[in-house]
Amino acid sequence: MDMTLMISMLYAGLLTLLYFALSVNIIRLRWRDRVGIGTGESQDLKVAVRIHGNFAEYVPLSLILLVLMELQGASAALLHALGAALFVARVCHALGLTLSVGPSWARTVGVLGTFAVLLLQAGYVIGVFIGGAL
Repeated sequence: MDMTLMISMLYAGLLTLLYFALSVNIIRLRWRDRVGIGTGESQDLKVAVRIHGNFAEYVPLSLILLVLMELQGASAALLHALGAALFVARVCHALGLTLSVGPSWARTVGVLGTFAVLLLQAGYVIGVFIGGAL
């Protein structure tokens, strides 16, 4: 079996399952609160839509960077560390916002974890570019 992008595929799959769960939660809240479009007056639905939207805003870029890193030969340990950190960060972000729309430890872990992963990934791919260009 070709082992190309196996690590990226694992985290893409796990994050897709999380995205699916976030989507199902929105559907559940739409049914519960009888809201077809938008968020109506439902605070829970407003929060769920933002959790889902925030995921959709950050995760695709991180997955693209993870694939690029794997294609450039990043170590398995680094790829797993970044993929796992992103997954944990996104779970924490969702839990933190679900429990409180204000500041919370889980939301803070989610935001800082996501940003740390993206910054490390950006540094890695820029470093590979600079190293290859010299």
